[in-house]
Amino acid sequence: MTATVEAHLAAHAAESLRELEAFCAIASVSTDPAYKAGIREAAEFVADALRRSGLPTVELIETAGHPGVFAQGPEIAGAPTVLVYGHYDVQPPDPLDKWQTPPFEPTVREDRLYARGVSDDKGPLLIPILVARAYRDCRKDLPVNLKFLIEGEEETGSPHFESMVAANAERFGCDLVISADGAMWRPDLPSVTVAGRGLVALDVILHGAAKDLHSGRHGGSAPNAVRALIGMLATLHDDDGNVLVEGFADDALPPDPAVVKAIQGLGFDTGRYFEEIGAPAPEPMPGGEDLLTRQWLIPTLELNGVTGGYSGHGTKTVIPATASAKITCRLVRGQDPDRVFDSIVAHLERVKPSGYRLDFVDHRPGTSAFSIDPDLPALAIVQDVLQDLLGARPIRVAMGATIPIGSVFEKHLEVGTVFFSFSTSDEDYHAPNEFLRLSNFRLGMTAWVRLLERLGGR
Repeated sequence: MTATVEAHLAAHAAESLRELEAFCAIASVSTDPAYKAGIREAAEFVADALRRSGLPTVELIETAGHPGVFAQGPEIAGAPTVLVYGHYDVQPPDPLDKWQTPPFEPTVREDRLYARGVSDDKGPLLIPILVARAYRDCRKDLPVNLKFLIEGEEETGSPHFESMVAANAERFGCDLVISADGAMWRPDLPSVTVAGRGLVALDVILHGAAKDLHSGRHGGSAPNAVRALIGMLATLHDDDGNVLVEGFADDALPPDPAVVKAIQGLGFDTGRYFEEIGAPAPEPMPGGEDLLTRQWLIPTLELNGVTGGYSGHGTKTVIPATASAKITCRLVRGQDPDRVFDSIVAHLERVKPSGYRLDFVDHRPGTSAFSIDPDLPALAIVQDVLQDLLGARPIRVAMGATIPIGSVFEKHLEVGTVFFSFSTSDEDYHAPNEFLRLSNFRLGMTAWVRLLERLGGR
């Protein structure tokens, strides 16, 4: 049976690619209201794809934000129930001038498909949908009771995801969640993700005068919001990038010893890392263990953008009335997003110079860090499937990124989550020229067939 379904998928590879291209042509940016129509179009696209895959129950679940898509396959007596998670929303495509081809005009070059969202998460998400369709087309029963839950707010921190899951916990009930979101750590090293950091976000807005002022008339006497904010932001870190905010990491728990051991055995090449990201190598060069520990196991506070005053062509001699900064923090086990938020607010209020007013935009709820039960049987099955296909036992790794679902599903559905994505971390998701290796798109279909068969006991 497996060979029949796999052969069907291989025979329809060109058709699958066209469907992925159509999906990626939809500008489903979740953070920008200007793309609202694209969000709705993408949700409908996913719902239609699920219907064409033979799932009898498919519906949009409205939230206070963007809709989720839920689907449920036919009942398979005696089989376990698997819920597949993914998201149809994407990051903003900016800066547009850095793209070699337009971000929402999918383009194939050297067996790679370039488009915003193709790696995160439209390509990996479409794979299990196409696999379900192949079973239907081959007139074969699915090995498991299959459900899908696809959200449209992952790229904005999933603000309404937990409430949606809590309100539908009985319908979403399952024995296991498989996430089509995520990524393998390196294209040349099979891996499975077993832990990730949490997230909290806020905007900081500093106000000086009531309006921008002439720098000749008022220079030297009026408050300059840009200058003051830069000084405040500089107090958040020391020269090595360590966070100096009081109370920021007080609740952080020690890292999982298994992940620490994995880092020690990876032999991470820091010189290659800085070369790949196009940054000058620092002196002295950090060790591989230190760099990976910072990426996976240390909480961060990042400045994602700073604005204020005039930034157009030429000059404009003004003293800016306001300046702002966007901040996100990646959290480790034990950190509470609310306490981290409060610690940053208190720090900035404390270092604010007199003569200014400070406002904050709160993007909570945040997300706590998560880790997978190392003894979860499905985790070993995932490793077995990947080993059979890739020829090497996948290592278990953590990730510095945030996927909120693990803690949400554990809390409300009382089940574990395993990650089974065929993106790789070098595919420039969240950056210009995002791409997906089409070899992995094809491999992923075979892998999903074999995983579902193993989970179903076949």
